[in-house]
Amino acid sequence: MTQQVRFDQDLIKRYDVSGPRYTSYPTAVQFHEGFDAVAYEMITAASNAELIPRPLSLYLHLPFCHSLCYYCGCTKKITRHPEHGAVYMDHLLREVEMQGRLFDQDRQVDQLHFGGGTPTFFDDAQLTTLMESLGKHFNLQETGEREFSIELDPRTVDPHRLETLWNLGFNRISLGVQDFDPAVQQAVNRIQSEEETLGLIDHARKLGYESISLDLIYGLPLQTVESFDRTLDTVLGARPDRLAVYNYAHLPQLFRAQRMINEADVPTPATKLELMELTIQRLIDAGYVFIGMDHFALPEDELTLAQQQGKLQRNFQGYSTHRECDLVGLGVSSIGKIGDSYAQNLKTIPTWQAAVGAGELPIWRGVTLGTEDRLRRSIIEAIMCQGELHYADYETRFGIEFEEHFMPEVQSLDKLEQDGLIKIQSDGFMVTPAGRLLLRNIAMLFDEYLNRTDQPQRFSRVI
Repeated sequence: MTQQVRFDQDLIKRYDVSGPRYTSYPTAVQFHEGFDAVAYEMITAASNAELIPRPLSLYLHLPFCHSLCYYCGCTKKITRHPEHGAVYMDHLLREVEMQGRLFDQDRQVDQLHFGGGTPTFFDDAQLTTLMESLGKHFNLQETGEREFSIELDPRTVDPHRLETLWNLGFNRISLGVQDFDPAVQQAVNRIQSEEETLGLIDHARKLGYESISLDLIYGLPLQTVESFDRTLDTVLGARPDRLAVYNYAHLPQLFRAQRMINEADVPTPATKLELMELTIQRLIDAGYVFIGMDHFALPEDELTLAQQQGKLQRNFQGYSTHRECDLVGLGVSSIGKIGDSYAQNLKTIPTWQAAVGAGELPIWRGVTLGTEDRLRRSIIEAIMCQGELHYADYETRFGIEFEEHFMPEVQSLDKLEQDGLIKIQSDGFMVTPAGRLLLRNIAMLFDEYLNRTDQPQRFSRVI
C-alpha cells in the first residue's frame, strides 16, 4: 500500500457525497432490536468455546461533561452535579460485574479505552474504584504490551492527576485540543490555553506514557487558513505520536448544541477544503504518516506499524490496533463486537440505568453477520485499512470466483480508475495517492445495503 497522499480538489468536490465511515460493516443502520441480551449471551458463550479464544478489548463510555462544547455531536450529559455522575458510576460498576461473568478468565484484556464525554469528569477515587472493579472481573494485561488509554480534557487534568492515571495503569492518553485560536475557542465555548495543554504533554512524557494523541477539528466557526496554520505550528512543535483531525459538520437540526453557533461564522465549503489541504500537507511535511480518513501517526507508532503489517482495523473508535481482540462495550450506547456479531447498549442514560438496576444486560440492538456480510466486511476493511485488494485472498477464504461474484462491482471499478482513485491490477486493485482521501467512496462500491430502498440512510459527507 502506498502511504503517499495527493490532494486533488476537483476530485474531492466530485466525490463529496454522503456515506458510511465504516467503523463497522454492516453499519449501525442495520442493527435491529431482535438482537437482544439473550442473543448476546449466546455469542459470548460461543466465543469462550472457540479452540483459541480471542483476547479482549474493553471500551467504557463515560458520557459526562462539566460544560458544553457547541460543536459536539457525541452522546453526552452536561451537568454541574457530581451526584448524577456518581449514580451512573454505580450502575457502570454493576455492568462491569455482569459482563465480566460472561467471559472466561483466561481471556486477557490487551486493550482498554475510557471514552467520553469527559472521563476525567469523575474524580480520582471514582476512577480508582472503576479500575479495581475491572481488575476484579476481567483479566487485565499487566505487562508493557498492553494498550490502556483514556481521553482527557486538559481543563480537568493537572500533573498530579496525570500521575494518578499512570499509577492506575493507563499508558496512553488522548487530549482534545480542536483549535488554539482564542476567537475560535470563544465561538465554540471551549477556552483552553496552550500552556496547560503543552504542559500536560511534557509531563506525560516524563512519566513514561507511551503514546500521546491530539484531536483537532477544522471547519469551526471563525477559523481561517492563517489561524489554523498557527494552531498547527503549536501542535507540530509538541510532536504528538498521533493526530486525529476531524471535519466539523454543522448540523444544528440534529445537534441542539450547534444552534449556539452563529452559522455566518462557519467557514465556507471552499475554505474548509483549503483547511483540509493545509492540514494534510503540514502533517506530511512534518513526517507524519497519513493512516486514512482523519488519522495521522508518526512512522514508529503502533498504528503505522499495524498498517504496514496488515493488522490495522476500523472500529467505533476509528483506526485501531489489536485486530485479533473481541471488543466489549460498557456504558450507555457503547458498541461491542464479539466474533461475527455487533451489540449496542441502550442509548439513553435513564433506560440504560433502568436495565442495569434491574440486573439485566442493557443490550438495545445488534446484528449477527451472515457469510455475505463477513465477505463484504473483510473487503471493506481491506480498502479502508490497507488501501488495496487482492481477489485471490477472498476466493480461497470464501470459496468464490471474485470477478463472477462481484461482477457489477468489478465493472464499476473502471470508472474509479478513469477518475484516478484506483489502479486496477491483474488480481485486484490499489488505491492511488489521490484516492486515499476518498476511501469511503471506494468502499461504498462493495456495500450491499446502500442501494436498498427499504433501508434508511443517515450518513455524513465523505469530506
